[in-house]
Amino acid sequence: MGTALIYDEEMTKYKLLWVDPACKIEVPERLTASHEALVRNGLADRCVSLPVREAVDAEILLVHRLAEYLEAVKQTPHMTLEDLKEFTLQYGDVYFHPNIYHCAKLAVGSALQLVDGVMMGKVKNGMALVRPPGHHSMRSAANGFCVFNNVAIAARYAKQKYGVRRILVVDWDIHHGQGVQYCFEDDPSVLYFSWHRYEHQKFWPHLRDSDYDIVGKGDGAGFNINVPWNKVGMENSDYLSVFCHILLPVAYEFCPDLVLVCAGFDSAIGDPEGKMCATPEIFAHLTHLLMNLAGGKLCAVLEGGYNLTSLGQSVCQTVQSLLGDPLPPLTDLSGPCRSALESLQSVRAAHRQHWSCLQTCSGSPHL
Repeated sequence: MGTALIYDEEMTKYKLLWVDPACKIEVPERLTASHEALVRNGLADRCVSLPVREAVDAEILLVHRLAEYLEAVKQTPHMTLEDLKEFTLQYGDVYFHPNIYHCAKLAVGSALQLVDGVMMGKVKNGMALVRPPGHHSMRSAANGFCVFNNVAIAARYAKQKYGVRRILVVDWDIHHGQGVQYCFEDDPSVLYFSWHRYEHQKFWPHLRDSDYDIVGKGDGAGFNINVPWNKVGMENSDYLSVFCHILLPVAYEFCPDLVLVCAGFDSAIGDPEGKMCATPEIFAHLTHLLMNLAGGKLCAVLEGGYNLTSLGQSVCQTVQSLLGDPLPPLTDLSGPCRSALESLQSVRAAHRQHWSCLQTCSGSPHL
C-alpha cells in the first residue's frame, strides 16, 4: 500500500474580489505552491493519486446540520459582487466568491476520498491538498476562511460509514480550530488536540474557549486538549515537548482507530500569521510520531499556511514522512522555553483527572 495524494487545481479557482486586509493572505497560490513543491521534489510521482469529488448534501449535513446554512451557501454562485459582500458580513474573517461553494464541496469530498482510500486499504495513509480550509467553520456559520469543516465531516463520515470507534484529530495549525472543538466537545469517541497561538486571548479568534482548561463537556470531558502558546517564537523543542509529554501519552491511552490531521503550516517559521520559529523539518517528525498510532491509518488535510516557501517545504516534509523516508535531522533541541513549559504544565494539570498516563507520569520537562 502506498501514500495517497489528492489535489485538483479546480480548488484554486476562487479568490478575494474586494479589498479586505484580514482576508488578503488566503490566495490560490497557497494550493499551487504546495503541489508544485511536491512535484519539484519528486514526491508527487511517488504517491497514489486519488481523484477528487464533490461532497453531497447528506455528507455536509453530518456536521452542518442547520440546513438553512447549506441552502444559503448554495445561493452564492448566483450572487452579484455586492450580494457576496453583504452575505460575507454576517460571518467572521471569511470571503465568498461565485465558485467557492463548488470548491468547498470539492474540499470536503477530497477529505472523504482520503478516508475511503485509507479505510478500504487502498492506501496506508495520505494527504489532501484542499482549499478552502475547514477547521474554523461552525455548524451553521462560515469562519476564518472556512466554509465547511472538512476534517470534522471526515470524522463523522468515518464513524458512520466504517464504524470507526475512536478518532484522534490533531490540529497543528497556528490558529485554534474552534469549529472542530465545538463539533466534538461532548463526544468521547473523538479526541481533539490543538496547539495554537493564544497570547492570553489576544490572538485570533480571541476565544476564552481556546484556553488550556477547556477540556470538553459532559461525556466528552477530557477529550478536548488545548495547548495555548502565550508567546511567539516557539521552536522545534517546544513542539516536540508537547507531543512527547501530552499528546502521545494520551493518544496511546485513547488508542485511536484513525488519525486525522488538520495540517496547517502557519505554525512554521516565516509565516506572517504564526510568527513561530519551528522549521519545516519538524513536521516530518510529528507525522512520523503519529504514524505509530491507529495501525498507521493517518489522513492529513491541508488547513492554513501563508508563507508560500515554508508552506511548500512543510508539505514536502509531511509527505516524505508519510512515504516512509528517513527523518531529517533537527538542530538546536534545547528543551521547551519557559512559556511553553508553563502551558504544558497547565494542560497536564487540567487533564490529569481524565488520563491515567498524566497521573502516573513522574518525568517532567524542565529548563
